[in-house]
Amino acid sequence: MRWLLLILVMPLFWVDNSTVQAQEVNLQEWEVPWESSRPRDPYIGPDGNVWFVGQRSDYIGMLDQATGQFKKYDLPAGAGPHNCIVDEEGFVWYSGNRAANIGRLDPSTGDIEIIPMPDPAARDPHTLIFDSEGDIWFTVQGGNYVGKLTVASRKVDLIKVPTEGSRPYGIVIDENDRPWFLEFGSYKIATVDPQSMELEEIDLPRTDARPRRLGITTDQNLWYVDYAGGYLGKYDPSSGEFEEWQMPSGVGSRPYGVAVDDQDRIWFVETGPQPNRFVGFDPGTQQFFSINTVESGGGTIRHMYFNAPTREIWFGADSNTIGRAKLTDAGL
Repeated sequence: MRWLLLILVMPLFWVDNSTVQAQEVNLQEWEVPWESSRPRDPYIGPDGNVWFVGQRSDYIGMLDQATGQFKKYDLPAGAGPHNCIVDEEGFVWYSGNRAANIGRLDPSTGDIEIIPMPDPAARDPHTLIFDSEGDIWFTVQGGNYVGKLTVASRKVDLIKVPTEGSRPYGIVIDENDRPWFLEFGSYKIATVDPQSMELEEIDLPRTDARPRRLGITTDQNLWYVDYAGGYLGKYDPSSGEFEEWQMPSGVGSRPYGVAVDDQDRIWFVETGPQPNRFVGFDPGTQQFFSINTVESGGGTIRHMYFNAPTREIWFGADSNTIGRAKLTDAGL
């Protein structure tokens, strides 16, 4: 276990919106036609269409941005899709969170391939992410695993997380194809050596933290949100140092979805306030620089995806919308 070399906590328990730099993003939402389906985790495919899952209604959805039209692909009953990602060929991969599998949809035919977990204890694949080779790393929240799917062979490797009840959650890949993930049921960041498959856990500065989602900047620093305490945190893997900043809404902010833009700024959503608040943080100035309310209310925004070519952050909301935050050129 690594030693924590530095802990810096900046207590900003409340921020007056008038003191925050007045930079607005262009927020737009599309109402999903399938009611109360919990649309979530949108991802932009190579065709420019927006792909997402309906967690409560067992489907993969597609939004055509140009027309605003939706298309629905039904999944096997009980799939409980939690997350989806799209490969370079346009195949949509999803986590069968209630079915203990990972699936692949061919949008051209509607055919679905099912890849079961090799151990029934890995009952709930959670969040998927590609590495540079196109293979998929994923977390298994209730089953307490992190896994890797080698796409060419369809082989699934599972690594048990040693902390009981750790609830592996958000995951990112660094420049060396090393996965990093958060333990929502604990107060730890963890990582796996992709060659040896050895897992390491690192304690966060506060034992009452409950980290949920994270992003990674080009300097390879990891940025996480503490859902329980309302903090934004940074971990530097090269030095073992941590820094943390209290969020604008304080302990009640309940931060969830996170994205990093092309200027290494951190964006997250405070889901404690209703309506939800879409907030930016500039690591260079160490300041929160934008607070924007989500028009639909949001309910809870659980995951976000930054599409670099268009400079847009996409999200799904429990208010049954798919949303886009367009980073305009004016100050952004």
